[in-house]
Amino acid sequence: MKVKELRELDLDALKKKENDVREDLFKLKFQHGIRRLENPARLGQLKKDIAQIKTVIAEKQ
Repeated sequence: MKVKELRELDLDALKKKENDVREDLFKLKFQHGIRRLENPARLGQLKKDIAQIKTVIAEKQ
């Protein structure tokens, strides 16, 4: 998701989005521990998405 799109969301939607991305990251980390991932770069992308969401939340507060 682009930062421009994130800035259009309200705080509640941003927090829900952050929780969803964190859940996806947890699931991928768990899968990575069991077997190889098809796209291990996805882990880094999810971390980046979380950082962007947290930045937008901080801007709005």
